[in-house]
Amino acid sequence: MDNEAQQYTERDRSPRPSEAGTSSVPAGSEETSDTERPEGRSRFAWADRAAESVPGGRYTLAVLICLLFLTLFNTFVMQPFQIPSSSMERSLRIGDRVLVNKLAYRFGSEPRRGDVVVFDGTGYFGNADYVKRVVGVGGDRVVCCDQEGRLEVNGRSVDESSFLYPGDSPSSVPFDVVVPEGRLFLLGDHRGDSSDSRDHLGSPGGGMIPLDAVIGRADWIAWPADHWTRLHRPDAYARVPAAGGAHG
Repeated sequence: MDNEAQQYTERDRSPRPSEAGTSSVPAGSEETSDTERPEGRSRFAWADRAAESVPGGRYTLAVLICLLFLTLFNTFVMQPFQIPSSSMERSLRIGDRVLVNKLAYRFGSEPRRGDVVVFDGTGYFGNADYVKRVVGVGGDRVVCCDQEGRLEVNGRSVDESSFLYPGDSPSSVPFDVVVPEGRLFLLGDHRGDSSDSRDHLGSPGGGMIPLDAVIGRADWIAWPADHWTRLHRPDAYARVPAAGGAHG
């Protein structure tokens, strides 16, 4: 009896036919995951090696990546500028920090009348970056002033009261200019305290700034917080006709 029981037990322990072809290691077991771990680690091996090569490890690497991103962003996308003077009051105050969109004119678009732009004034205004409002584009005839003391662009009087500094006239200096193609005629909103295209009519370029000197369009006032706002193109120039018909 004992022998029969022992034989039966041994036969019972042998695998059944349906189990003979299956693996004894269940799916998702430790043995299976061990074979996949090196592949998972290899995806980030470059980061591990880079972190080991700098003092501070992963923390330093993360800071360096952030700095690289910010540098590229400032160089090619959007850059902050601080307003140093009152020439653009009341739109921009001294100390305001504006965000300049460097992509605004990079894909075929060009500055439009009313845009606030930052440009490199080297050789034209001075060896610095300036911020002014576009009043005339290539081909425009800009005249100051009409019988009511308003600026004229291509024969159309422009009401600048929505952004002109309170108490200022459009210009205390009369002028009548035609803007060459590929250039801009620029004025500050605070006409009584702005050195702009009017003051450089006799300088090289006639006070007109070439398009390739434009750094970008000022789109936002980012600081101080109580002055945070988006800069919109005013409607004052919306009815100005295209250049060409106003003079010939």
